Amino acid sequence: GQDQAAALPPAALLSPRELEVLCFIAGGLSVKEIAAQLGLSISTVHTHRASLLGKLQLRSDVELSLYAIRHRLVDLK
Repeated sequence: GQDQAAALPPAALLSPRELEVLCFIAGGLSVKEIAAQLGLSISTVHTHRASLLGKLQLRSDVELSLYAIRHRLVDLK
């Protein structure tokens, strides 16, 4: 039920595409660059970014990047 969903880590709530966009944001890519990489429109990437911010209750790309690092979603090289 809802209690189980609340117990999941936030990353479990994200779609594969949202995770992909999150990792690109954490890698420092712009929305335009992410759109080109994934073959998406810029508005679609903006939609995914807005969804990430809402689902994770974050406010900026910096917070998204920190989230990705804390949850080991990106490799720090």
